[in-house]
Amino acid sequence: MSEAKTLRGQGASDEPIIRVRGLTNRFGEQTIHEGLDLDVRRGEILGVVGGSGTGKSVLMRSIIGLQRPEAGEIEVFGEPTLDREEDQLKSIQSRWGILFQGAALFSTLTVAENVEVPIREYFPNLDSDLMDEIAGYKIVMCGLAPEAGEKYPSELSGGMKKRAGIARALALDPELIFLDEPTAGLDPIGAAAFDELIGELRDALGLTVFLITHDLDTLYAICDRVAVLADRKVVAVGTIPELLALDHKWIQEYFMGPRGRAAATASEDAEA
Repeated sequence: MSEAKTLRGQGASDEPIIRVRGLTNRFGEQTIHEGLDLDVRRGEILGVVGGSGTGKSVLMRSIIGLQRPEAGEIEVFGEPTLDREEDQLKSIQSRWGILFQGAALFSTLTVAENVEVPIREYFPNLDSDLMDEIAGYKIVMCGLAPEAGEKYPSELSGGMKKRAGIARALALDPELIFLDEPTAGLDPIGAAAFDELIGELRDALGLTVFLITHDLDTLYAICDRVAVLADRKVVAVGTIPELLALDHKWIQEYFMGPRGRAAATASEDAEA
């Protein structure tokens, strides 16, 4: 399967909020991506999956500007992001939020201060009381108690750190959020609660979500479509039933293996 199969999908506008064409990433003699194409539709939760070394995080880092690709074009919100002036790129970046793997909170700052970091970067002259008010609102929005804002990351559980990270990602009221393995390290109950939070935030705020995950339960629970990375490209994009109809070895092994079948059964039971 040399060309990506883009399948119909459900639940989002056909308008792409992210458009990637011909993306090539190399590290020395190792080619991670070669001619990769991908569209992320406005309003959808897109899950991104692939085997180890397929460059899921490299793809995300290329889109957000932390990885300079060797070739290709990237547009976000209809604007090219490569070779832009710093102020132009910063204006685009202010419209998205990011939750890196492990939450990546600053250990010397409280939760509220962590949430305020992007606000201070983009609006340094904003009144400090207003910053505190915004941070408090985002913290509660993400399911944390108001007093969590005074705590340091070391005082939080893994699930609370992830919620604090989401609060920071939402600090500037973004249209788009990037999540890198958001349920990694969480127990099944905590992971399910986090999935529910992401779904609720997408619906309430009209977000588009680019979500890298290995968690099959997450894919079944909240993703509108799934993009599969293999052979240095996105080989298919579609709903899980659409992907299962494809004759691709990795897709079949991933979704029809023991864990995939268990996740599918759990999803069917939840809908029953």
